Amino acid sequence: MKQYIATFFSHFGAIRFQRLCTQLGWPAQLAPVPRSLSSSCGTCVLFQTAELAKNDLGQLITPELEQLVLDDNGYSFLYTAEE
Repeated sequence: MKQYIATFFSHFGAIRFQRLCTQLGWPAQLAPVPRSLSSSCGTCVLFQTAELAKNDLGQLITPELEQLVLDDNGYSFLYTAEE
């Protein structure tokens, strides 16, 4: 299992994303955003799943999603919203 971090523009977006992860059967929890990652709302979702495929990313990217990061001995940015 890989550990991922998703950050959001709003707290509501974080709650909706956490519910989506739970529906997909992935362990997920709300947490404060790590200091080294910027976030608009200060809340992130930590979740675990097998390595995400490109087709998985499509269902995870929502207007509320700011960043999607793989947390594996450092951060690898998988998605960053355009500003």
